[in-house]
Amino acid sequence: MAESRSPNTALADVIAEAGCTYEVLARDVRAVAAESGVTLHTSRSAVHSWVMGGTPSGQTRSYIAEALTRRMKRKVTPTEIGLGCAGTGEALGADPLANATDLGRFVMLRRRNFLNAAFATAAVALPLGYDHRAVAATLRAAERGGVVGTEEVATVRELTETFRSMDERLGGGHGLTMVTAYLTDTVVPMLESRFPSEPVRRSAFGAAATLACLVGWKHHDLGREGAAQRYYLLGFQLACESDPYGHAAWMMRALTHQALDLGHPQACIGLAEEALRRATGKVDRQTEALLLVTCARAYGAGGQSGKAAAALLSAEDAMLTAGDPVPGYAAASGPVAATVASHTGKTLTEMRDHQAAEKHYRAALKGRTPGTYQRVHGLTMVNIGRSVAAQQRHEEAVAVWGRSLDFMDGLVSDRTVKEIRAIQETAASYRKRRIPGAGALHERAVDLLRGPA
Repeated sequence: MAESRSPNTALADVIAEAGCTYEVLARDVRAVAAESGVTLHTSRSAVHSWVMGGTPSGQTRSYIAEALTRRMKRKVTPTEIGLGCAGTGEALGADPLANATDLGRFVMLRRRNFLNAAFATAAVALPLGYDHRAVAATLRAAERGGVVGTEEVATVRELTETFRSMDERLGGGHGLTMVTAYLTDTVVPMLESRFPSEPVRRSAFGAAATLACLVGWKHHDLGREGAAQRYYLLGFQLACESDPYGHAAWMMRALTHQALDLGHPQACIGLAEEALRRATGKVDRQTEALLLVTCARAYGAGGQSGKAAAALLSAEDAMLTAGDPVPGYAAASGPVAATVASHTGKTLTEMRDHQAAEKHYRAALKGRTPGTYQRVHGLTMVNIGRSVAAQQRHEEAVAVWGRSLDFMDGLVSDRTVKEIRAIQETAASYRKRRIPGAGALHERAVDLLRGPA
């Protein structure tokens, strides 16, 4: 007996809304596929089968979505028509713009199954097997509408920098919906337009990748790790359309740091190494230093101390080598010397060299302007406090943590909340040991965790 299938009412509804027959849709799907160099023999009966619950093969569902997009004069995604999902397996699909539209809808509708999705260690390595050329062909076939020039791209970059600055001062939870809506409703449609030249197209996709990375970072700062990972993977796909070497390597770096922050070093050593391999010789030396120190962190967290030490030395050499300006995507992380110092400190902490780690954390602190990097300043001071405490200088650690709370007060950030809670717990144990200042530190942390009255 044949297995019964549920009708795909989502697909049926959109076909009806588009006002086309099954025969017309079949013809449109064949035409879209032909633009991508694929010959299909889609017929009216095939469309009927999909509506009745059948599953299109290969990339056909993307062609169906694109055909309906052209009919509807708006973006239709495979997920909207019941032919896609929000799972990790779809993260590096054939149509990143459809994916971006779906992700934006999930965020703005506050879909809990998306916002509460878990980080997937299996997805960390997805970029290693990604073929951006096939996706590029799909994206070029979908270009439509007016022409987008340098002014529109410059506006995206300017607003992204404004959003990033707000994020550093106020935390990842501030303005998340606004930033997501801008990416979904303005930037994604821009990428579907035509461009006057290949450099402008690459620049547009690069600007979009940087914005997607910021959205991913904001989710990471809120502790929404599954959502953050999906946006980082989206940013990787967009970066590949801009620069499959330097910018794509930078997005692999973002995925690596997320895995490291969550305690999964083994999942990302290969990714960090591949990012460095593809970027070496194709980016400036300071950007290379940032990728080298990422490798060092992965090695250190993975217990490969020898490789970590060698990567740290290489990162320092690269950082001190004068060269071309740092590209915008790398400059967004802040002063290179401070960033290298901070991650060197984290690597040395993994290697339990707390004295050396303290030295580098303090260098990172001096390298950033507090008013510009509010959150990073506070988190760096937390790390200094930990290094000092590990050296048995507990009273000094209490003072450092007290200053860190000044920077974390008022931030909408799950990462800072976790650090404040850790300070509270340590201060409680210090108070029992009668460490001077521990009681006041504990009360201050409790007040911050309680929030505004």
